[in-house]
Amino acid sequence: MSRKVVRTSKFRHVFGQALKADQCYDDIRISQMTWDSNFCSVNPKFVAMIVDASGGGAFIVLPLSKTGRIDMSLPTVCGHTGPVLDIEFCPHNDNIIASGSEDCSVMIWEIPDGGLISPLKDPVVKLDGHSKRVGILSWHPTAHNVLMSAGCDNVVILWNVVHGEAVVRIDSVHTDLIYSACWNRNGSQILTSCKDKKLRVLDPRKGSVICEKDKPHEGSRPVRAVFVSDGKILTTGFSRMSERQVALWDPKNFGEPLTLQELDTSSGVLLPFFDPDTGIVYLCGKGDSSIRYFEVTDEAPYVHYLSMYSSKESQKGMGYMPKRGLEVNKCEIARFYKLHERKCEPIVMTVPRKSDLFQEDLYPDTIGPEPSVEADDWFSGKNGAPILISLKDGFVATTKNKEFKVIKSLMATTSSSLSNRQSDSVTLQALQNEVKELREMVEQLTQRVSELESKIQASNILT
Repeated sequence: MSRKVVRTSKFRHVFGQALKADQCYDDIRISQMTWDSNFCSVNPKFVAMIVDASGGGAFIVLPLSKTGRIDMSLPTVCGHTGPVLDIEFCPHNDNIIASGSEDCSVMIWEIPDGGLISPLKDPVVKLDGHSKRVGILSWHPTAHNVLMSAGCDNVVILWNVVHGEAVVRIDSVHTDLIYSACWNRNGSQILTSCKDKKLRVLDPRKGSVICEKDKPHEGSRPVRAVFVSDGKILTTGFSRMSERQVALWDPKNFGEPLTLQELDTSSGVLLPFFDPDTGIVYLCGKGDSSIRYFEVTDEAPYVHYLSMYSSKESQKGMGYMPKRGLEVNKCEIARFYKLHERKCEPIVMTVPRKSDLFQEDLYPDTIGPEPSVEADDWFSGKNGAPILISLKDGFVATTKNKEFKVIKSLMATTSSSLSNRQSDSVTLQALQNEVKELREMVEQLTQRVSELESKIQASNILT
């Protein structure tokens, strides 16, 4: 009689746990839009969530420490004229966030330290280039100020955010709606899945197809795809019988999947989150009440089921914290921010360990916030490997956040056409307006000082 050998893995006993009620974000009206994006973005400073808004689109940005009941009157970022569909924090500056909307525009916002004290209506940069709603945003992992956007016009645009300029426009590759778009580890390739049932690996600067796979999943429902270790690709989709599937592919040999596993018959699209440090992929389904997680390895069957976190309430969206925002002394290997209808609940994934010491095997050097290449150099053809940091003493910013400078007058709307690029220098009119505003401020301050002085004199006479 043969005994079944259990595969050894240090992540076999990873478990998920929701934080207590006082550490959640309550009374937030999460957006009711039926769009398959995360609706949430997180970094070590802030958590941002797309919320319901009348007369346009809005999202809320909270400092991580601002837990508990959130006041209804709390200011939002509300510059879009249509519902917001996707938001993503910049990996190189925790105060910068991008948003894509049904109003066909992409906007870049700067959030002050400590959060908003008044509604934010004017973006730092507005990027106009799509003719239909923009539902996918992704910052370049290593190049500074490079943003990818994909819209319902079947176009992918790569922006140099500093110049407010569409440098690459990929408009002849996708014949139907783009379901997902993401970068590989050093940002030298883009992976897209499309309604035309094709998976494509693209050269981002040339806009050409390196390789493609027809029908990675037989079903007609949306497919999601991400790069995992060693350039392999993990996809989630549906079978012909509408069963949810997860598959692993080698782009060098796209003929057959390395593995294809059927999961269940739920209808929600599975959003994959891959952690390159541990090799774990987390699958979160919209409308599900669970998070499945698998370990991706080099040995068959390649994608090994670990466990599942389950709860009672379904999720409307999910935020994923970068590694540098985790508590390493508690052996925390992932943290999700689960969106309910009226709240956001952090869920912590932990490896049970008895020791309080730093666990080097759980925390190899990870991607830090420092970019390795500037936008202009990257568009010229230079690639940069991620700059890694150690988490041994917890993440401490040794360098100041990369300053976000826009080389043109602030708040100006930019055209995506290269021929219509605005001048990088500030115009004389803008300078004159600024001088006028400063003079008015000086007059107001002088008036206020004289009022206070008269009050002080009056109080001195009374005493």
